[in-house]
Amino acid sequence: MRDKTQTNSAAPGDRLVRAGGIVFFIGAVATLVTVAPLLLGTTPFPTYMFGLSMLMAVGFLMAGAGVLRSVAAGRRQARAGR
Repeated sequence: MRDKTQTNSAAPGDRLVRAGGIVFFIGAVATLVTVAPLLLGTTPFPTYMFGLSMLMAVGFLMAGAGVLRSVAAGRRQARAGR
């Protein structure tokens, strides 16, 4: 019998993974923009701009939490299906 999960249904951690991916991407762009003046020899951005680089780590943690939430939901569903 085929899996009963529909292809368009959202698992419990899907939105968290997507949001984490977006935040990670924003952090990656901020990192490139912040580091570019240092590599090009121009005036560097103020120190607080380096804080935006931390968005990469925040996005990574958000996506990881979404994956763990999805795994936990899958385990609960597997235990209930026995």
